[in-house]
Amino acid sequence: MRRESTNRRGRGVRPFRWKEPALSTVTAPARFALFPLRVARTLSLTPHLVRITLTGESLTGFVNGGLDQRIKLLLPLAGQTEPLIPPGDGDFGWYHSWREMSPEVRPVLRTYTVRGRRREPDEIDIDIAVHGDAGPGSRWAVRAAPGDRVAVYGPAVEQAGGVEFTLPADPGWVLLAGDESALPAIAAILEELPEDLPVRVFAEVDGPGEEAYLSPGRAGVETVWIHRRDGAPGLTEAVRAAELPGGRPYAWIAGEAAGVRELRRHLVGERGMDRRAVCFMGYWRAGRTEDQRGEDGPEEEA
Repeated sequence: MRRESTNRRGRGVRPFRWKEPALSTVTAPARFALFPLRVARTLSLTPHLVRITLTGESLTGFVNGGLDQRIKLLLPLAGQTEPLIPPGDGDFGWYHSWREMSPEVRPVLRTYTVRGRRREPDEIDIDIAVHGDAGPGSRWAVRAAPGDRVAVYGPAVEQAGGVEFTLPADPGWVLLAGDESALPAIAAILEELPEDLPVRVFAEVDGPGEEAYLSPGRAGVETVWIHRRDGAPGLTEAVRAAELPGGRPYAWIAGEAAGVRELRRHLVGERGMDRRAVCFMGYWRAGRTEDQRGEDGPEEEA
């Protein structure tokens, strides 16, 4: 039997209510909304990637933009069975309330990519890079079980935002690069690219066990795996050493913020790519959690 919540109530914070709310209370007339959800099932995909499938009646109002669609996941603190939901409007008001909450009650906030969306039943898949107890997001993902309660801040209307990959009208080829945190977005992007478009993928991962995540796909996709455990050079060095196609490129790179900036400088400064054709995102920053990065509010990320 699941224990009752041990949440401590803070001023201005209402407890998470698990009687499924009316749709109108979840999908305010805004681009984004907070969706109360529960874990339907989990699946280990590779040694460091876990799929968490979430479900709930509120997902009828969730609109997935595809490609690298980002959402924010609100998780309970240790010892809690449900997160506390900060008050505020569907777009950004809740985030400011979240920042003002006491750390003793403020839910863990992490940003992930929507890997899949299904109807009947309504479900979304979130593939999470895990490293044991290295952080609260990883810790939650490796222990998640059916029935666990979370909340998702995500799009409630078409073209709400949170999708950065924007293919030009006439690209010659596409470069996708990142670490484990970027693999879910890379996989989703690959599914939607034109079949005759050449693609180069550079993936920096712990070891060979992670390669199973990107199953062999269509012709025209070449993948270079960089195995961190074997002492391979980093992502930038792997791209620098590669012979890339000619023609007009479009690049999408994501992962650790400093490494992403370094790779972008190489592509623009050394390879001569048009900076407008290089989409780049720091999904995480070494030594800092998302809770510490006040600049990563939904105003910039969603």
